Amino acid sequence: MQRPRGVFSSALYLPPPAAYIAGMNARPILRAGHPILAQTARPVENPRAPEMADLVAVMRASMAAAGGTGLAAPQIGESVRLVIFEVAAARATEAPDDGPVDMTVLFNPTWEVLDDRQELGWEGCLSLPGMRGEVPRYRRIRYHGWGLDGAPIRRIAGGFHARVFQHEVDHLDGVLYPQRMVDMARFGFTEELLAAAATAPEERRDD
Repeated sequence: MQRPRGVFSSALYLPPPAAYIAGMNARPILRAGHPILAQTARPVENPRAPEMADLVAVMRASMAAAGGTGLAAPQIGESVRLVIFEVAAARATEAPDDGPVDMTVLFNPTWEVLDDRQELGWEGCLSLPGMRGEVPRYRRIRYHGWGLDGAPIRRIAGGFHARVFQHEVDHLDGVLYPQRMVDMARFGFTEELLAAAATAPEERRDD
């Protein structure tokens, strides 16, 4: 672009905003059917390796660009055991040990069930854009892993926090949420499901 003559406005030549830069670093999200999404991801030997910090930065940019709550490394083509997620205050429930949860980077996550009861809840996935389904998840869990600094992370999670963790870790084992569903009649395009709910009899509507 040619610089204008006369009065010069420095605002035209300021560095691009951080959101724009993050978008440039984002990768496309792989969609259901891609073979990487069906693989079991390999463990990360050294979470503190520089290439892991670079991968986390790309994942964060990709998640932000797609408007997601969480992302697993296989979703951007890296078959390693790494997930990132956060729980906004608006998504947290009244369940014990639910969010809000700041952005979490978790390498080689493992987990155990603390409450055998499961709860149905609606989920979407960046790898199945425009779709959602009702998925059973354990209500309360304990998970372990390592952060970007190599320090251990141990938490008890309930409610939406537990659901997000289980959803993302499923990706590391090649599992997408429809494979967890018990009623495929509760799976479809988001706009169609919302339209159907809006026209359903009052007693059958979902809250």
